[in-house]
Amino acid sequence: MKRYNTLNDELKREFGTKVMKLSIDGGFTCPNRDGKVGSRGCIFCGEEGSGEFAGSRLDPIRVQIENQKSLLSRKWNTDKLIIYFQNFTNTYAPVERLRKLYYEALSIEGVVGLAIATRPDCLENEVLDLLSEINERTYLWVELGLQTIHEKTARFIRRGYPLEVYDEAIEKLKSRNIKVVTHVILGLPNESREEILETVKYVGKTHTWGIKLHSLYIQRDTDLYRYYLKNPFPIMSKDEYVSLVVDGLTLLPPNMVIHRLTGDGKRELLFEPKWTLDKLSVLSSIDRELKIRNTQQGERYKNI
Repeated sequence: MKRYNTLNDELKREFGTKVMKLSIDGGFTCPNRDGKVGSRGCIFCGEEGSGEFAGSRLDPIRVQIENQKSLLSRKWNTDKLIIYFQNFTNTYAPVERLRKLYYEALSIEGVVGLAIATRPDCLENEVLDLLSEINERTYLWVELGLQTIHEKTARFIRRGYPLEVYDEAIEKLKSRNIKVVTHVILGLPNESREEILETVKYVGKTHTWGIKLHSLYIQRDTDLYRYYLKNPFPIMSKDEYVSLVVDGLTLLPPNMVIHRLTGDGKRELLFEPKWTLDKLSVLSSIDRELKIRNTQQGERYKNI
């Protein structure tokens, strides 16, 4: 038994069995790349829009799903699937195109739900209406890339929207009973440990359904990589990261679903930190630290 509320356990409670999540590329772009908000994207985002392990956008959705299913079926013995629209901004298109893609995914045998990654500033009313419609028909969650609550960092990473836009998006989705997952990056340049934990606490107080905690990693095809070569900044060690994650978990509501506790980039693109390549070791170390401290998710939440 984990000392935190894992997505795996949450889905088993919901569906009575293991559920496999398949990452696909819906062929989207991003307002932070096409000129509407910016032209180079977030500073850490690579050429595949933070979806390096998704299917190929050159393939139809059905083919991507079959390929991903074949790839992962040896690891996950289940016939229930959640399709994760991962790359770039997956609500940034005309609503009829979104409808076609989402329902195409839902039409495939074994698909029991959708996960849709997007930006808080890409949730127009028409899109929200479509998401509400889908939410009534299947299991749905929407993922929002917050990363940090600190404006100085948000400007540095070129996030492209202020914190209040995230707050408004949370309220709009929650008012429609749509589950929300918030992405937070731990270890962004020039953020102190205290500032990172302030972000985690903030997300906890929004009562979003789930959270993803990512370790910062530097990929060679990003502006962050080019910045780091000219302006090296401290990168957390594995032990520092594990300690920080455990602190963060204790500050979150005990019922919040933990979707991710580390980041793992492509081996051939990863520059630093190398320890992120051994995902199982990082997760085992987090479990061990929770046990050593005799603590668990939500331990300090009641005191916030």
